[in-house]
Amino acid sequence: MSLKDLIGEDLIKAMKAKDKLRLETIRGIKKALIEKEVLLRPSGQEVLTKEQEIELLVQQAKQRRDSIEQYQNAGRNDLAAKESQELAIIETYLPQQLSDSELIPLIEAIIKETGATSSKDLGLVMGVAMQQLKGKTDGKKIQALVKERLS
Repeated sequence: MSLKDLIGEDLIKAMKAKDKLRLETIRGIKKALIEKEVLLRPSGQEVLTKEQEIELLVQQAKQRRDSIEQYQNAGRNDLAAKESQELAIIETYLPQQLSDSELIPLIEAIIKETGATSSKDLGLVMGVAMQQLKGKTDGKKIQALVKERLS
């Protein structure tokens, strides 16, 4: 089942359950999916690939994390809580996120594979790491672990 189909089913469930927050969040995801498809149509692509869907969800999640941080810094905990709830809904559609204990060996293997030895090689390692781990964990977490290993 494609993400678009799953979102459609969940949208109907949220309507029936009268879950306003879930409904708004799912509508936002569906809108973003449709907009992305429309952008790609001139190039001949009718539907999004699984990778493109995950990339879109990762962007949505990142936007929520950034908003949460900004709202907390501004003392708007009410808005930060709403964004946190939306983030939790978005994360249900993302692949299972890797824990630090699962992530560290993968990053160390990438560092070995790229031959990185110092913090000067951060960009090289991050490029490979983000490609291999896209959607499986947050980019900031990857960057922090790579910097820690290379310093």
